[in-house]
Amino acid sequence: MTLSELYLTLLIGGTVLLASIAAARTADRIGLPSLLLFLAVGVIAGEDGLGLQFDDAQLAQALGTAALAVILVEGGLTTQWSDVRRLLAPAGVLATAGVAVSVVVTAAGAHWLLGMDWKLALMLGAIVSSTDAAAVFAVLRALPLPQKVTALVEAESGFNDAPTIVLVLAFATATTDLPGPAPLVGNLLYQLAVGGTLGVLIGRLGVAALRRIALPATGLYPLATVGFGIIAFAAAGAVNASGIIAAYLSGLVLGNAKLPHRAATRSFAEGAGWLAQIGLFVMLGLLVDPSDLLSAVLPALVVGLVLLLAARPVSVLACLLPFRIPWREQAFISWAGLRGAVPIVLATFPIVAGVTGARDVLNIVFVLVVLFTLLQGPTLPAVARRLGLTRPGTLREIQVETAPLDVLDADLLTATIPQGSRLHGVAVFELRLPTPTVVTLIVRDGTTLVPDRDTVLHAGDELLLITTPDTREATERRLRAIGRRGKLARWLGEHGAPEPEPTTAARTE
Repeated sequence: MTLSELYLTLLIGGTVLLASIAAARTADRIGLPSLLLFLAVGVIAGEDGLGLQFDDAQLAQALGTAALAVILVEGGLTTQWSDVRRLLAPAGVLATAGVAVSVVVTAAGAHWLLGMDWKLALMLGAIVSSTDAAAVFAVLRALPLPQKVTALVEAESGFNDAPTIVLVLAFATATTDLPGPAPLVGNLLYQLAVGGTLGVLIGRLGVAALRRIALPATGLYPLATVGFGIIAFAAAGAVNASGIIAAYLSGLVLGNAKLPHRAATRSFAEGAGWLAQIGLFVMLGLLVDPSDLLSAVLPALVVGLVLLLAARPVSVLACLLPFRIPWREQAFISWAGLRGAVPIVLATFPIVAGVTGARDVLNIVFVLVVLFTLLQGPTLPAVARRLGLTRPGTLREIQVETAPLDVLDADLLTATIPQGSRLHGVAVFELRLPTPTVVTLIVRDGTTLVPDRDTVLHAGDELLLITTPDTREATERRLRAIGRRGKLARWLGEHGAPEPEPTTAARTE
């Protein structure tokens, strides 16, 4: 590549990136899922639009898998372990047995309603059975839902890519007869066990290293943290285990450890996740030929309706029934099985394997994702309200982040007071923070003020506090306690535990 070609490539890439960011802003303002506009940017820039040609399915598969790794590392880094640890069993069952049920039901619908042969139908069912981590993280975290529901769907979306990839590869590479259940189960267990083990081990190695090594610049900590997640993904893939599971679990371990510059790390990870999503969706938009999509609309509608109205509800009911999860939450989880980039990336696997009809499958999957993202994503808030799972003004937990001030042997805490927090209306002196913690600065409506003891806190305020390593945990607990129960929290029995303490009514149920 010459320098002029490099400059042209960077110019096009930068323009597409900025257009995609503008599309994300537009999507947020009008209530559309941003992935649709990212796909649209790719389609517009493609062969039938601005003329960019991209039809390399093998490159799309490689780049798409790498982008999914970054997205899942970011998902793990921003997931609270306390929210998901009690939900590992139902999430694991949904991600394995639930995938199997969904594949069979969807394949049966494609075979009987569309006349597909069983091999192609099972492959299509496997491709669309995985919920999409990027879509789930982006949509559900913006809704005031019970933490249990959000955490369960997020954990499922983080875990179910590995079983799906195993099934897609098995069906795509089978030359004659379909593989038996024993090899599939054995391969799946190996991928999950080895990938999960490597993810946890490399995550813990990263925690130990980042706690002991003083890096010369603050910006290196986020790079190193995400780097450990990418290493976990690559190490697992090198031994034919699940890199996706390894990436998610390493991010989960790193994100829940008390590491330096957690706020900066999460901000960097979110930016990297957005960049991966933008690149992934734009690339997938380039990959499809819009002139071939019209013939895929009817098959996509049929398969999508089978998936949405039969396969997903049956799999959720069958898998969650033993866990005594209320039916309203099951109904929402069933509707919240969002599809996004993952099925489109998986649709490139049979193309690379040379499966007959694979291009038709890609077109069906692309149309299905677009149509049902338009249907499911925007309706999730209304569905949650109708099921009684969300209420206006639902309290969001205050998040406290730490940046060490090594020279002073002190910690700088940053906290934003969320809407609905009981910290609203509390004066600084009423916080009664442990000595020597002090509130040094408040950012309110874009302006800064230095508080005195009588300054009253408001929702939306960003607080900067200075404390010491010995009193940091007590300070965080005090802020959480007042955020939950107000300035009389201690008298009301609230002590700011990392997990909300059960109310008296909850204890007696």
